[in-house]
Formats: sequence, structure tokens, C-alpha cells
Amino acid sequence: MNIVGFACQWCAYQAADLAGSMKMEYPESIKLIRVPCSGRVETEFILQALLNGADGVFVAGCPVAECHYRMGNRIARKRIAILKRILPEFGIESGRVEFLQVSSADARRFVEFAEEFDRKIKKLGSNPIRRYSDG
Repeated sequence: MNIVGFACQWCAYQAADLAGSMKMEYPESIKLIRVPCSGRVETEFILQALLNGADGVFVAGCPVAECHYRMGNRIARKRIAILKRILPEFGIESGRVEFLQVSSADARRFVEFAEEFDRKIKKLGSNPIRRYSDG
């Protein structure tokens, strides 16, 4: 499995980094991309990751009311909600995309989410786009 995680540098990325410092592990299938804010992750980036073969994509940002840019996490949450509604029309399961809000001090929540998302994507199988393009 190949999972792309866009992680806000202020909270989610820090939570993942803390998990590493605490010797907590999360699935190797997850490749994190550090972003300035979850609100900066355009829908196009998520679709491009799926088109390039990611089996799942998540965007992780700060908890409600803790965004360093005030509205970034709210914008990201709305984008993901809209994307989840339209993906099935293109034959892609909505569960392949998720949004996580996590505090920088909550490494356990990040790891639990990562493990759960990995299990969910494994259950869904490979990305349908990749299945069709592989023949």
C-alpha cells in the first residue's frame, strides 16, 4: 500500500515527529509531506497523489480553533468533505481520503489514526485508478 499524508508543520507533523522521538511506530506505507498549513493543501494535490498511484491520502492539521493561520484547518476539513462526496462519481471510494485534526503533543492519536487508516486502505485494496492502468 502507498499512503500519502499531508501534515501541517505546526501540529500534525510535530505529532508524527514526537511519535518518532517516543519510539512509537506507524505503518511504513505512510509517506508524510510537511506542509505549512492543512489549508494550503489544494484539492488538486490530493487528486494528483491518487492519479500518481497513492492508495489513500490524508490531510492532517491542527485541532479546532488552534490553527496558526486561523482558518486553515476549517478550509481543509471542508475540502475533504466535498472531495469525499464527489470521488465515488469517478469510481474512487470516499474512504481513500481522510482528514485528521491532531495536537502537536498527541503522538498517540497520530499513530492510532495512521494504523487505522492503513488498515482501512488495505481493506479497500489498491487504488482503482492503478488497477485500471495496470491492465
